Amino acid sequence: MYDVVIIGAGVVGGLTAYTLAKYDLKVCILEKENDVAMGSTKANSAIVHAGFDAAPGSLKAQLNVRGAKMMKSLCQALGVKYRQNGSLVVGFDEDDRKVITSLLERGKRNGVEQLQVIDKQQLQQLEPNLSDNALCALWAPTGAIVCPYELTIASIGNAMDHGAELKCNFAVNSITEAEDGYLVASETEQLRSRFVINCAGVYSDEIAKLAGDSSFDIHPRKGEYILLDKECGSLVSHTIFRVPSKMGKGILITPTVDGNLLLGPTSVDIPDKSNKNTSEAGFAEIIAKSRESLPSVPLGKAITSFCGLRSVGSTGDFIITSPKKGFVNAAGIESPGLSASPAIAEYIIDMLEKQGLVLTAKSDYIPTRPPMHTFREASLEEKNKIIRKNPAYGKIICRCEGITEGEILDAIHCNPQARDLDGIKRRTRAQMGRCQGGFCGPSIMELLARELGIPYESVTKSGGASVLTVGKTKGGQQV
Repeated sequence: MYDVVIIGAGVVGGLTAYTLAKYDLKVCILEKENDVAMGSTKANSAIVHAGFDAAPGSLKAQLNVRGAKMMKSLCQALGVKYRQNGSLVVGFDEDDRKVITSLLERGKRNGVEQLQVIDKQQLQQLEPNLSDNALCALWAPTGAIVCPYELTIASIGNAMDHGAELKCNFAVNSITEAEDGYLVASETEQLRSRFVINCAGVYSDEIAKLAGDSSFDIHPRKGEYILLDKECGSLVSHTIFRVPSKMGKGILITPTVDGNLLLGPTSVDIPDKSNKNTSEAGFAEIIAKSRESLPSVPLGKAITSFCGLRSVGSTGDFIITSPKKGFVNAAGIESPGLSASPAIAEYIIDMLEKQGLVLTAKSDYIPTRPPMHTFREASLEEKNKIIRKNPAYGKIICRCEGITEGEILDAIHCNPQARDLDGIKRRTRAQMGRCQGGFCGPSIMELLARELGIPYESVTKSGGASVLTVGKTKGGQQV
């Protein structure tokens, strides 16, 4: 019997679990995939939006501004990378200038601080590599960047440190009201909980229907990205937006907290909630729009591409509702969902408290968690000290990112979900560099097989049937 079951281990579900962890509650997080942060959370722009875009008075506006103010201290507590680099909405003609002026007024109404419209000369001083055709920009110094999957891993990890349970590969297929709450079941397991929170992303309308709520629909909006090598990360220092449209904020250019340069996303509504395929048309759009803003963008330095799905709700706003006592939807959490996520968690828990959830603070609660990148950020003297104690830290496995065997072994033994190549990648950055795992992948597979006591050919990329080898040659080599 749980006090709260959270369906969905993305950033909203993760931060809700983290916020609940400070109270004396029995919490369980359910995730249908093999690991946390496998949906929209792992494939988005990683932007902490200042809050000038959403309509005044909407939940998006209120929770974006509140969440953005919370994000820095939250990331510090959880050891998550965060950088307040500011953002620019760049205009190329007088029509763009009108939109930018309206965004300024909207942002002020939303309570965003330090907003200002700057002219061409100021813009060139801030971003000298931008196109000469750029005329003006809305400058939001409070905008920031973060690592969304790192934030999710850390928040759920902290919740688990305080007793929360995580059940992966748990695809909810029924929700039944019971006398003291709800029965939540998969094909093989059933749980009982007093309260249920639906944070299931693009599938949140389907989860709501299981509980008898058909008041909204969710459709996926496909967004493709191109990631450039770290040597390109200094081409811009701010997040560069185009003037937004009804389909989103357009093709942006932004540095990442790890030093890469990110281009995208496209914005295409699709019917298939599992379609994460990239496309030639998507790449062409990203390339053309990026070059309009940044003519010198070196597309030859692209190291990978990927696609994410945004959860677009039928109401035009975040759908945070309680259709019946003890059941809460957190649906339609599209952009600025990441920015708003800490405030969404607070909002949900306030709803549950009003419905009878007793929030008794734990006396031994610790809100902090050591960062996953401690060794990388240590001084040379500190690294040598660690290596003397554990020589595995002196062996480089991932040359591109400088990740050691010791870091990978720590990820395997300290994270129950780090059981495949992608799980290791999200926790260490091994395979995220220029070669994208081409050189280090086989070595990481050997470590996984050895430490988990499984055959080499059983190691997967992301769980399930995503095996990477099929057997051995006559000479004993894996293929």
